Amino acid sequence: MSKKLNVIKEKCPQNHKCPSVKICPVNALRQEGFNAPTVDHDKCIKCGKCANFCPKKALVLEED
Repeated sequence: MSKKLNVIKEKCPQNHKCPSVKICPVNALRQEGFNAPTVDHDKCIKCGKCANFCPKKALVLEED
């Protein structure tokens, strides 16, 4: 089973700099302005650090 990081935009308030972007050890998360972050799936190592750090639980590591 492989996993994939998903962004649940409905849970993201999109009114601040995403704190999880700085947590990613491989810079797989990007954010333009205050929009919900996007995931570079080629870079993502599926470690779950960003998902655990997100206070709104808008980042979810799910079975692919």
